Amino acid sequence: MPYPTNFDLPASVRGHLPDHAQDIYREAFNHAYAAHAGEADREQRSHMIAWAAVKRRYEKADDRQWVSRHT
Repeated sequence: MPYPTNFDLPASVRGHLPDHAQDIYREAFNHAYAAHAGEADREQRSHMIAWAAVKRRYEKADDRQWVSRHT
């Protein structure tokens, strides 16, 4: 289901990504969720697309911290 705010994101996302990366994740997920309506793997695919969107702008600096690729 779509996420209206970053607070509604799964804890695994909120607990690991900076605020801006959460915005990217939420917007990408919501867009993908709408675009894949009627597909059996809609939610799983939307999460994969959202993570891919985050990884275009952020990378893991170590085992925990995500940092912008454009610093």
